[in-house]
Amino acid sequence: MSDSPTVPVDDLEACLRPSRFIDSGAPEVIAYARRAVGHAEDEVEQARRLYLAVRDDLPYNPYITDHRWQSFTASRTLASGRGFCVTKAAVLAAAARARGIPARLGFADVRNHLTSPRLQKLMGGTDVFAYHGYTDLHLRGRWVKATPAFNLSLCQRANIRPLEFDGENDSIYHPFDALGRRHLEYIRYRGVHLDIPFEEMMTCFAEMYDLTAARMAVEAAGAEEFEREVTTT
Repeated sequence: MSDSPTVPVDDLEACLRPSRFIDSGAPEVIAYARRAVGHAEDEVEQARRLYLAVRDDLPYNPYITDHRWQSFTASRTLASGRGFCVTKAAVLAAAARARGIPARLGFADVRNHLTSPRLQKLMGGTDVFAYHGYTDLHLRGRWVKATPAFNLSLCQRANIRPLEFDGENDSIYHPFDALGRRHLEYIRYRGVHLDIPFEEMMTCFAEMYDLTAARMAVEAAGAEEFEREVTTT
């Protein structure tokens, strides 16, 4: 399992160590974090720069057909050049740990009222996304939520207000988009973890979605960039 039952999720030392998916000791993660923070020394400014880098360097794409655990690691996500909420949250957590900032992952079920028709069809008609992932960063003595999922260009195309992160306030999805339409609704929190609870998450996915049919459909149609199919109206 990804979490050790003997280590509490608020153990700051554990939130600094590399783990199965948050592989902050990987050379590519360390190098990425170093480039992203530049010459910033203040930990909040470093966290802010890491957030923006992960948000925009890795375009959001939910069409992940490789469900082997290795494809969910931060280093593999960086290599692929794209990710979805869970893997991008893992990249941010890994980069933060690489810079000495304690980090863990939080999960919630969300309803996306503006999900694309294709994605909703592949999910069996539902607009509920189980195990939406975000990053929890420990800054100046307290935990702050950061959600680097939707890149800026996607937000601009879909009229979604981009999420910012200042290191002091929680950065979570807006309930409405820039046009006043209902957007993201948090319907269930699933707690915080030291790493991706992969087996638990995949069991839930298998119960809620037809993963085999979705994978075959994506492979047949092509996993083009998600931005191409989002609405601009």
